[in-house]
Amino acid sequence: MKAFLDEDFLLSNETAKLLFHKYANKQPIIDYHCHINPQEIAEDRTFENITQVWLGGDHYKWRLMRSCGIDEAYITGSASDKEKFFKFAECLSTAIGNPLYHWSHLELQRYFGFHGYLTKENAEEVWDLCNKKLQDVSMSVRGMIAQSNVTHICTTDDPIDSLIWHKNIAEDSTFSCKVLPAFRPDKAMNVEKNTFSTYIQSLSDVSGIKIQDFSDLKAALTNRLEYFASMGCTVSDHALEYVIYVPSTDEEIDEILKKGLRNLPITREEELKYKTAFMIFVGREYHRLNWVMQLHYGCKRDNNQFMFDQMGADTGFDCINNYAPSAQLADFLNALVSTNELPKTILYSLNPNDNEAIGTILGCFQDSSVKGKIQHGSAWWFNDTKTGMIAQLTSLANLGNLAGFVGMLTDSRSFLSYTRHEYFRRILCNLLGTWVENGEYPFDEKLLQKIVEDISYNNTLHYFRF
Repeated sequence: MKAFLDEDFLLSNETAKLLFHKYANKQPIIDYHCHINPQEIAEDRTFENITQVWLGGDHYKWRLMRSCGIDEAYITGSASDKEKFFKFAECLSTAIGNPLYHWSHLELQRYFGFHGYLTKENAEEVWDLCNKKLQDVSMSVRGMIAQSNVTHICTTDDPIDSLIWHKNIAEDSTFSCKVLPAFRPDKAMNVEKNTFSTYIQSLSDVSGIKIQDFSDLKAALTNRLEYFASMGCTVSDHALEYVIYVPSTDEEIDEILKKGLRNLPITREEELKYKTAFMIFVGREYHRLNWVMQLHYGCKRDNNQFMFDQMGADTGFDCINNYAPSAQLADFLNALVSTNELPKTILYSLNPNDNEAIGTILGCFQDSSVKGKIQHGSAWWFNDTKTGMIAQLTSLANLGNLAGFVGMLTDSRSFLSYTRHEYFRRILCNLLGTWVENGEYPFDEKLLQKIVEDISYNNTLHYFRF
């Protein structure tokens, strides 16, 4: 029997152990998509206790606690930080088979030096240990980033953001990690929402362009794209229900936008036409700027109306949307490539049933401009489990070029989540090692070293032009 979470955790053969310990584990980290707050990096925030850094904003942990029947007061409510930690410790003991069990204990090992396993019985001991460690200078936000060997972080930022915290970080010569913005224009795309007109007014104010039609909107967005580019941005991100392609005329889009500005009801057909036009425009702009376009789709959000009314969006009540027509995705990419304006693109579906569809679509649009121009994004959100990662990696290997993959991201709001890169690299090395030991790939250490180091770091560095 193997020991729990030992140095060879998830590494089941000798080749896997060699690849991980000698190569993968030594590579730096590029976290090219996350939701951490750049202000906390600029101000080098410190945390009073483990709950603040571990449970605050973590939907994964919140969902587990709700599944265990924990009262919301101990999750997002008024209970003390210590009470919340104790309730989570109680729940974690039941999470056999859940990646949270692995992630949580990797975090306790790597950052706090705790090599046991958290239970209700030892929660007091772990609480004291972690809180004492958090007083160390190495456990400030910048300290955690440094000890995790993170070289680049891309946050998620709205077009109207000032990016003042990114500017402050860039001007601070004492901090070596590059913290760059990522362009997330969802609010300008969501014409069907009742917040649209208010947002567009804010975009007008920031850009200095009065938005009355779609041409004005494009000019305002171009203004903000140029500003983001001046701040080192090379990547966008979009949260989509699915990748839409419903073409229309310029006149139709102007009328739909004007309805949105007047807060008039938008039909489903109008919504899809507007979003298609919007995505075609920004896609062409990303190509002009040589940016990467990330498309995250397949999520049905805020499903629990009762809890949404109390807590608002992004509080852990989202699920997989089973509708993601691959034909529209292919048509959308084709609309961009038909004018030679298809940017580098990463495709993420929340539905693992879409893995093979993505694998076949990306093969239609690769070209010689860059290795792996169209990428199958890493197993995302509900899929960044052991089985989900293996499925995504295997599908990509079957249908594309795994060696050209840009690798893992955290997609997290926590500064302790960099252990997810370790988790991914262990799974990657075990998969490659298994293929080698099964005689499915030669044991050529030099070739294998390059594949592992490229997926872990090098491909990402070159793809995003960091």
